[in-house]
Amino acid sequence: MASPTLRRRRLSRLLRELREASGWTASRVAKEAKERSGKPRGWSASKLTRLEGAEWKRVQADDVLVLLDIYGITDPAERASYVTLAREANQQGWWATFGDALGSGQFVGLESDASSIRTYESMTIPGLLQTPEYARAIISGNGLVLDEDELTTRVDARMFRKNVFTKSNPVTFWAVLDELALLRITPDLAGQLEYLLDMSTRPNIGIQVLPISRGPHAAMNGNFVIMDFPPPDLPVVYLEAMSEEIYLERTEEITRYQHVYDYVQAEALSVTDSRQLIRDRLASL
Repeated sequence: MASPTLRRRRLSRLLRELREASGWTASRVAKEAKERSGKPRGWSASKLTRLEGAEWKRVQADDVLVLLDIYGITDPAERASYVTLAREANQQGWWATFGDALGSGQFVGLESDASSIRTYESMTIPGLLQTPEYARAIISGNGLVLDEDELTTRVDARMFRKNVFTKSNPVTFWAVLDELALLRITPDLAGQLEYLLDMSTRPNIGIQVLPISRGPHAAMNGNFVIMDFPPPDLPVVYLEAMSEEIYLERTEEITRYQHVYDYVQAEALSVTDSRQLIRDRLASL
């Protein structure tokens, strides 16, 4: 079963597609919803925008039914499927047990359901490939987590994310790492390099290193993650800017980042040569 995060995004996308197919504006739909629901203060264009953008925590089934009425969806089975999707989207995911250690939970919710993940990292090792020691150093190094218990919880939460590799249909994971990420690994964290070598032998994991010697490249503006999902869900690109999470879903945005990834992957060393570079870095520590 898909995670609440993926179900939420699916429901939002479907509602947006219904409105766009109807040719109605958000303002017009909100006005109609006020009249049909009998809740003059319960609807606004901004509320509808949040619903369509998956920027909500809970959605009322009655609100979904009002929108279906407006869009002319009368088939009982189809209406029931929307109500079920709304109910499932309101459930809590496994990440809730870690409090705010995994932020909003939106990213890990998508990560847990992705069929494939492609990531480019310029300065650090991707979370799914981190050892506990490296994760602890990264999390404590930002200076925002000083409490030992909180630090331990955040490290445990990051390690728990690796369940995507052990589920019945493990995710296909491909990472392109800038060589700078390796150069920032100190001797006391040498185990992180050994772990990369071990993980790179798995059939569903690929690791490539982009050497500094290659000079400027297409992804120099920052890290990004491309997540693909089984149909009917569409790909998502994830960007992180400090504490802000950005999700891109439009076809032209996805295509752009797929092209960028193709470029950096082509510039990076092969998987075999990348393993050798990691071994050389490990030997130098």
